[in-house]
Order: sequence, then structure tokens, then C-alpha cells
Amino acid sequence: MTTTLPKIAWIGLGIMGSPMSEHLIKAGYDVTGYTLEQEKLERLSAAGGTAAGSVAEAVRGADVVITMVPASPQVEAVAYGPEGILENARPGTLLIDMSSITPRTSVDLAAAAGKKGIRVLDAPVSGGEAGAVEAVLSIMVGGEQTDFDAARPIFEALGRTVVLCGPHGSGQTVKAANQLIVAVNIQACAEAVVFLERSGVDLGAALDVLGGGLAGSTVLARKKDNFLTRDFKPGFRIDLHHKDMGIVTDAARTVGAAIPVGAVVAQLVASLRAQGDGGLDHSALLRGVERLSGEQV
Repeated sequence: MTTTLPKIAWIGLGIMGSPMSEHLIKAGYDVTGYTLEQEKLERLSAAGGTAAGSVAEAVRGADVVITMVPASPQVEAVAYGPEGILENARPGTLLIDMSSITPRTSVDLAAAAGKKGIRVLDAPVSGGEAGAVEAVLSIMVGGEQTDFDAARPIFEALGRTVVLCGPHGSGQTVKAANQLIVAVNIQACAEAVVFLERSGVDLGAALDVLGGGLAGSTVLARKKDNFLTRDFKPGFRIDLHHKDMGIVTDAARTVGAAIPVGAVVAQLVASLRAQGDGGLDHSALLRGVERLSGEQV
């Protein structure tokens, strides 16, 4: 018996959203997309998808709506209002928000969508542009088990690690913790890079051996070439990590959890952004360490 795949509307075709939507097209899904950039819509069409002229047009008739936009304000902008998802998607639609936003925004969205008969999962991802391109993302999900089970084939076309973390908002809470760990890890790597170079050590050799021991990490493996070449083309921008550090700082304060190292790194991310590096990859935290060490960058 042939099973018909759900029809998908994809909202947000940025650095992450474009390759992710294309993986679904390759997996056989009918994908209609909408984003603000015309060239991204043309890319979707070239990949076999359908370009829509608005959010409302994209979601009408969809079985599943996936959003992948920068932050809470953008999620609210595409979800609410007369042209938004909740007013134009049909009852029974599954809305999967894969953006990284505040847990409270996810909880509120699920409640509002429920009144329209729309089911919701918050499903932020980790892995950056490379993870999206290679379909090896880690996907942390909040919501109901039955909705998670229905969405699993979609998630498995996009990522390698897919976990239901708890009720609505749980996925975003875990993503906040992820961003805390990643930022602290990048900062530690950046400090090690400057220390090693100042000490006259062969940096490539040093990073290779560190990567093979307890100091090794996905962050070091993914960002090693950025550090070696000083290529900070954005895979995940400082601007977005600044937003995420604000989320985790606020969420930790709400629950009474101390994150002293995280608070310091949040300030270092904010400082780098204030110096005009917000559009660079988060591995550019190395530039902040170099400036603190007296280098002109």
C-alpha cells in the first residue's frame, strides 16, 4: 500500500532553511515555501519546490507547516495576524517551529494554535549550516508524543539525532542549554588558539592532537578550519548567538540557575557584536580574544 506523504509549507529559507527544505524535496515531499528574499524562492523552485507569494498562500492546503526564522518576533509575525499561519492553516495542521526562540514564545504559540485546532511542536536544531547541508542536525523537540511520532519521518530526513525532550517549550529550553555549551566551547577554543600561537606552537598540529583527546569536541572539529584560516563566513552569525545567549541568560534567571561562565561569555559575544562583527560566524569570538591580547584585527 502506497502512503501519501504530507504536503509541507516551509516558511523561512535562510542559511539553514534552504538546505533543509531541499532535503525534504529530495525525500519526496511536496514543499511550498515562502521567504522575503526572491533569490531564495528561485532557489527553492530550482530544487523542485513551489514558491508562494505570502505566508497565507504557502500554508493553505498544507498538512504540515514548518517555520525556520531568526527569533521570537519573526515567529510571532508569521504565526499571528490575518495573513499569518493560524488564520490560514486548516484545523488539524501540524505546525513545527524549528526556529530558536524563547520557551515562553513556544508555549504561548502552542496555546493559541490549539484554539484553532492546530497542533504544534517546537523543534529547534543544532549543527549549524554544515549540519543542515549534510542532514545531520540534532533536533530537540517539545510537544505531544503523538505529534512527535507523526513528524518523525520529516525530522529523520533532516537530522541524525531526534529526541522528544518534554512538553511544549522543552525543545527551546534544551536549545538554550545547547547554545550556552557551544558559546563557552568556542570561547575556550579561541583562547587556546591565541595561547598556542603566542607560544610559537604549530597551530594545525596542536589542534589535531587536542581534537583526538578529552579536549576534542564537535565545536573544535567543525570550527578548526575557521580558526586556522581566519575565515569567518557565517555558518551561524554572532548576531544570532547574541540573541540565544539572551534567551539562556533570561531563562536561567527565571528558574534560579546560576550560569556565571555563561554570563561572561554572553558579554563577550555582545562585545564582539558591538564592535561590528555581528554578521560573522560565531567562531569569530577568536577576534575578540585577539583584541584583548593586543592584536589589531
